[in-house]
Amino acid sequence: MKKDQTTKRYAYVTALNVIITIAEFIGGAVSGSLALLSDAVHNLSDVGAIILSFVAHLISGRKRDKNKTFGYERAETLAAFTNGIILIIISVFLFFEAIGRFWQPEEIKGGIMLVVSAIGLAANFVSMLAMHSDAKESLNVRSTFVHMLSDALSSVAVVAGAIFIYFYHVSWLDPLLTMLVSVFVLHEAWEITSKAANVLMESNPDIDLERVNQIVLAFPEIKNIHHVHVWRYSDNYIMLDAHVNVAPNLTAGEFEQLTQKIGKQLQEQLGVNHINFQVECERGKNDDMIVSDQ
Repeated sequence: MKKDQTTKRYAYVTALNVIITIAEFIGGAVSGSLALLSDAVHNLSDVGAIILSFVAHLISGRKRDKNKTFGYERAETLAAFTNGIILIIISVFLFFEAIGRFWQPEEIKGGIMLVVSAIGLAANFVSMLAMHSDAKESLNVRSTFVHMLSDALSSVAVVAGAIFIYFYHVSWLDPLLTMLVSVFVLHEAWEITSKAANVLMESNPDIDLERVNQIVLAFPEIKNIHHVHVWRYSDNYIMLDAHVNVAPNLTAGEFEQLTQKIGKQLQEQLGVNHINFQVECERGKNDDMIVSDQ
């Protein structure tokens, strides 16, 4: 049900942003507003990013198969990483574009610019609200939400610029607001890209390994734990793989029950969803949790 609701939101937001982009291209051409045209280009890139996230969201729901034994959930992580890179590029481009406008201001029709940018702001705000509820649970949805947020802030800048240009003929405010928006979006984009990169690199998702050691060794049957690997497979799936030393007389049935108890503790205390233990008796009994390949 949650996936279905997110899918519908993606569809609505995609359609709405296509309409916004077309309206801003027409409005920018009629009014002669470079700022409005730049915002239209920004929205156009976001439409592509939303479609990318949407497709990744659909792919992530596919079941595991012989080729993707882990499933397809990381499609959303790949989309989030790609969207983050796109956001960074757009932010840097807009920042330097804004600097250039201080020296080469454009004469525009503020009235048309104001009407079109206000419509774009309202539509971007609706899109942002539509994606907000799922943004905390999915890195991919969050990347889309940040795109919508950047569009809304960009539209605020264009609306503010249109008001001051129309009523007060203050043209320098537009590039200044654009620079501020670009810095904010760059910060958000960097966080998304970094998180996605950490997932793709199978980095430790802030799991305290000393706490893992304490939980596992609290069970007297476990003599040592080593060769530990912990990583986040997707937004809601953390995996742990390790070698454990046990007594030679421990049966398979007893170890299965023991693993279930350890897994429950790791999930409740650290959020680890899946564990896989390789059982050993003597080999590696003096090894550390993290063993260098060298």
